[in-house]
Amino acid sequence: MATTKHTLVALVNDKPGVLNRVVSLFRRRGFNIDSIAVGHSEVQHLSRVTIIVNGTTYTVEQVRKQLDKLIDVVKIFDITSEKNTTRELALVKVKATSATRSEILEIADIFRANIVDVASDTLTIEITGDEDKIESMLKLLKTFGIKEIARTGRVAMVRGTLGAPPPEDKPVRSRVKRENA
Repeated sequence: MATTKHTLVALVNDKPGVLNRVVSLFRRRGFNIDSIAVGHSEVQHLSRVTIIVNGTTYTVEQVRKQLDKLIDVVKIFDITSEKNTTRELALVKVKATSATRSEILEIADIFRANIVDVASDTLTIEITGDEDKIESMLKLLKTFGIKEIARTGRVAMVRGTLGAPPPEDKPVRSRVKRENA
């Protein structure tokens, strides 16, 4: 079976240690996470985690089911086959001289990127878009000399009104082992 990139979106309790448990599950299964992005969700006390992972549909589904069993995971979806919107943010610090500054500004303008910092020898550019757009701009900027890159990882949601359904309360699972009577 061929491996493909899968986009998993999870709503998790917003408390310490939850992200570690989620990531540890992937580590134990031998999966490399291509990107992970976490932030507050529209529901108070829940965070939204977007995980991009490479694997077969079967193995990623097995991991999704195991994630769903974690106490702090309220809901998890594989939105890979859904129509979805994805974005990533990147900050790129590029070497800039007086001779190259205008050309770098032109490239930023073509990609609808913003200049967020100007120094005597560098420009810092903020770009948002899909992975291909960011990679294309990076390829062009490489000729000037990229000093630093910071990327957020991909965030995603299903298009239209059929987004992720509101979280239902999971049955409470106890971590305490029952003793045999």
